[in-house]
Amino acid sequence: MNLPDKRGYFGEFGGKFVPETLYLCLEELEAAYLDAKKNKEFINELNYYLKEYAGRPTPLYFAKNLSKYLGIKVYLKREDLLHTGAHKINNSLGQALLAKFMGKKRIIAETGAGQHGVSAATVARLFGLKCDIYMGEEDIKRQKMNVFRIKVLGANVIPVKSGTKTLKDACSEAIRDWVTNVKNTYYLLGSVIGPHPYPMIVRDFQSVIGREAKKQILKKEKRLPDYLVACVGGGSNSLGLFYPFYKQKTVKFIGVEAGGLGKNYGASSLLEGKIGILHGTKSFVLQDDFGQIKNTHSVAAGLDYPGVGPEHAFYKITGRANYVSVKDNQAIEGFNLLSKLEGIIPALEPSHAIYYLKELAKRQKNSLVIVCLSGRGDKDLEIVQKYTKK
Repeated sequence: MNLPDKRGYFGEFGGKFVPETLYLCLEELEAAYLDAKKNKEFINELNYYLKEYAGRPTPLYFAKNLSKYLGIKVYLKREDLLHTGAHKINNSLGQALLAKFMGKKRIIAETGAGQHGVSAATVARLFGLKCDIYMGEEDIKRQKMNVFRIKVLGANVIPVKSGTKTLKDACSEAIRDWVTNVKNTYYLLGSVIGPHPYPMIVRDFQSVIGREAKKQILKKEKRLPDYLVACVGGGSNSLGLFYPFYKQKTVKFIGVEAGGLGKNYGASSLLEGKIGILHGTKSFVLQDDFGQIKNTHSVAAGLDYPGVGPEHAFYKITGRANYVSVKDNQAIEGFNLLSKLEGIIPALEPSHAIYYLKELAKRQKNSLVIVCLSGRGDKDLEIVQKYTKK
């Protein structure tokens, strides 16, 4: 797929809706990325760290007990086994090397669930960069252990007290910082959101997930899967899995959004949003009749975002992917289901995707499915414990 185009659009979605000062930053970033993609030394260094430091390739694990329970054949792409516990390290390694390639001395990042913050802090230590992490006050309360991990790694956590005090507001503050300090600072954006070229850069670095999965499933099953299933917040783990299968039209994509507590109170941007602009990109955004961004809620902090990556919006409009929603209580059920059947404790983000397999199994018996298990659940045990006591 030759998208985005040169202006950064996926069909009608994407682009650069930013002030002029930020436009120059983005042009510098795009030029550096396009050069790095062709630089053998850069590619070799990234592949070295993905293998030797992060732990790639990750296994494609046949979930025998879960498969028997559901009546469909389920493979788990085990991104939870990566260093730092989630898929976020793939992108953080790539962008930290790009920052080094550009001669930047400081990286900044936003984080919701804390996993991107942890991975950004990790690569900062690895490559000797100063690191500041913006995190909403609400998420700091929800993800205390990841906040501690970030501090142990020597990075600075900057609380964001504006708005909903979650991921949206952390993104806004990080962008403000970047505009002010662009000469020495690299903004290590954590998902396929934001202005071009970020959706392309993050997708490309996360596509290692799908490239590996394609080789692995062909070796194990001698055919491609019927379905790929992954959770969608901003959308990086799902696009990382989906994108390498884009041209294989027999493989259906299902993105699972956070439905929160129920109707009109979640973070299901693709299902309930309207086309708008958020953080410099045109996509589906949760907004009211006056265009004001709505407050969102999800038991999974990493899905608690009122927008979605523009490539997902393109997949929706063109019918290449189908998007569904799973509520908080159902995600908790998915969390418990995988824990008890397979002895694998998932993060609450992919627990949404695990639960949806129950719905898929009702209609598609004997299907072959790959689920992106994007992170492990250590960070969420306290949340699940509190939820269970309600």
